[in-house]
Amino acid sequence: MGGGMIQRNDSTGNEDRYRVLVQAVTDYAIYMLDPSGTVTSWNAGAERFKGYSSGEIIGQHFSRFYTDEDRKNGLPARALEISEREGKFESEGWRIRRDGTRFWAHVVIDPIRDPSGKLTGYAKITRDLTERKKAEDELRKSQEQFQRLVQGVTDYAIYLLDPDGTITSWNSGAEHIKGYSADEIIGQHFSQFYTPEDRERGSPQTALETAAREGRVEREGWRVRKDGTRFWSHVVIDAIRGEDGTLLGFAKITRDITERKKVQESLDQAREALFHSQKMDAIGKLTGGVAHDFNNLLMAVLGSLELLRKRLPDDPQMLRLLDNAVLGAQRGASLTQRMLAFARRQQLDPKPIDLVELIMGMQELLERSLGSRAIIETKFPLSLNQVMADESQIELALLNLCVNARDAMTDGGTILISAREEHINQSHKAGLAPGHYVCLSIADSGQGMDEETLARATEPFFTTKGVGKGTGLGLSMVHGMMEQIGGRLVLKSRKGEGTTAELWLPVAAAASDLAREQIILTEETIDAAPLRILAVDDDALVLLNTAAMLEELGHTVAEAHSAAAALDLLEEQPFDLVITDHAMPKMTGLQLFDAIKDKWPNVPVIIATGYAELPGAREMKILNKPFTEHELASAIASFSSAV
Repeated sequence: MGGGMIQRNDSTGNEDRYRVLVQAVTDYAIYMLDPSGTVTSWNAGAERFKGYSSGEIIGQHFSRFYTDEDRKNGLPARALEISEREGKFESEGWRIRRDGTRFWAHVVIDPIRDPSGKLTGYAKITRDLTERKKAEDELRKSQEQFQRLVQGVTDYAIYLLDPDGTITSWNSGAEHIKGYSADEIIGQHFSQFYTPEDRERGSPQTALETAAREGRVEREGWRVRKDGTRFWSHVVIDAIRGEDGTLLGFAKITRDITERKKVQESLDQAREALFHSQKMDAIGKLTGGVAHDFNNLLMAVLGSLELLRKRLPDDPQMLRLLDNAVLGAQRGASLTQRMLAFARRQQLDPKPIDLVELIMGMQELLERSLGSRAIIETKFPLSLNQVMADESQIELALLNLCVNARDAMTDGGTILISAREEHINQSHKAGLAPGHYVCLSIADSGQGMDEETLARATEPFFTTKGVGKGTGLGLSMVHGMMEQIGGRLVLKSRKGEGTTAELWLPVAAAASDLAREQIILTEETIDAAPLRILAVDDDALVLLNTAAMLEELGHTVAEAHSAAAALDLLEEQPFDLVITDHAMPKMTGLQLFDAIKDKWPNVPVIIATGYAELPGAREMKILNKPFTEHELASAIASFSSAV
C-alpha cells in the first residue's frame, strides 16, 4: 500500500508541476476545452493576449474568440471535428480579443482521451503571430509593388536568369525591346539575344562567369531582337546570392541605346570633320603664306634672269645654263600655284563649262600622257548642265587624277570617267551646301587605299609614291580648287578595290555669285607709249625687279615700299599708272586701289598678286605673280588708249 500511495503522490506531484509550468507560460495561450468546446482551464499567456481573466472565460465556449465570419461558417465546430477525427487541427487566422481587436493566431487543437479511448476534451494552444503576419504582409506588399514597378518599366528589359543562364522572369520592357512575350521566352537560354559572332566567342558564358566572380558585369554591344534586327544595348548583369553565399541566379537589365549611339557617332563625325577642317585651314594658311613669299622670290629670280638674258653675250653654253635656271624657276612657279590652289588663294576665273566637251577635247592629251598601260573609258548622260569652274584648273585637276589612277594600277587597267547630276536638299555628309551639282567621277581598278591613307590623301606633301615621283600636292591642289569654287573633292577607296575621285561642281546659273567682273589680262602684246609709272611693293627684291622691267620697257618709274609712301608720292607728282602688290602690311593693294579711286579716279591701277581673295571690282586689273616682262608689257598696253 505504501508503494501505491507513493505512486499516487508522485502522479499528483507531476500534475502540479505541469500546471505550474503551463500557468507560467506567457507567450502561448494554453487552455483546455471539454468535448463541447467549453473552456475548462486558462493560463497566464491566454489572459495576456486574449484579455480575459480565468474567472471571466472558464465555462464560456471557445467560439467567442473567432470572428463573426468564421462563426457563421462553422469554423469552431469544424476545428473540433477535425481534431477528433484526425488527431490534430492546426491553422492560422484572425481571432478576437476581449476588447474586440483582432490578432493573427497560430492555433493547434489536440484531442484528449482517457485510457479507454473515450474523448474527454481538447488541449488548445494559441500563439499571437500578429507582428509576423504584419511583417509578411508588408514584405508581400513590397514584393507586389516591386513586381508592378518592374512590370511597368518599358524602357528597360529587366529579367532574371538561373545560374545556368535560363530566363526565369520577363518584364514588359523586355517584351517591348526584344520582341518576345513571357510565354515565348521564359525557360529559354539568354544567349539567343547575342549575335552569332558573340556566341562563337563565348561572350554570354563569359559574362555570367564574370558576374559570378566579381558580382557584376557591365557592357555594351549588339543584341538581336526576335525579328532578327540588331540594336545597340547597354547591359548590366548582377549576381544574386543566398544568405549562405550560394549563387541563386542573375538579375539582368538591358537598355536599347541605339539612338544614343547614332547621335554619339554623328557627334564624333562632326567633331572629326571640324578637327580636320581646322587642321586643313591651319595648313592652308601656312601654305598660302609660304607660297606668297615664294612667289616674291620667284618674281625676283625670273625677272632678273629675263633681264640678264638680254644682256649676256651670245654664248650657247651660258644661254643653256641660263635657260636651265629659268626652267627651274618656272617649275618652282608651278609648285607655288599648286600650293596657292590648296590654300584657296589662287586667282581663278570661273565661267560656265561644258564638261563633256572639255573631257572629249582632252581625251587625246590624256591618252598620250597616261601611256598604253591605262585605257580611258567615258560614260556621260545624254544631257548634262554646264558647271561653274575655271576651265584650266579643271583640266589640270583631271590630268592629275588620271595620272594618280594610272600609277595606282601597277599592272595596267581601265580608268572610267563619268558624270551625273545630283540635287542636294540638305547638308551633304561631305560638307556640300544644298544645291544643284554635277558629280564628275574618275574611277580606277588599282590598289586602293586603307582608311589611314585615305584620311591623309588631301594633305599637302603627303604621297604614297616613291622618292622623286610626286610632290604630294596634286590632290591637295584639286581639294583647294574645289573648295574655292564652292564644290568638293570626295575620295572613296578600299584596300584592293580601287579608288574613285569625285569632283562635285556647282551647276552654272545665269546670275552665279561666282561670276567675276574682274578683267583677266591676256598675253597679247600691244606697244605702249612711255609712261610715268608708280611701282608699289613691300618686298625690296620684287620692287627692284619690277622697276627694272618697267625701265627696260621704256617707262619712267618711281618706287614706293608701302601704300602710305605711294599716296605721298601721288600727292607730290602726277602718274599715268600705278602697279601695286596686294599683300602689304597696314594697307593692302585693294585698299590702296580704293584710296586712289577716291582721290584720283582717272589714274588706272594694276594689282599684282598670286592671291584669290580679291572681290570683284570694276576697272580693276589683275596681274598674276610671278609675271614676265611680256605679261607686264601686255598689262600696261591695255591702258595706253586711256593715257
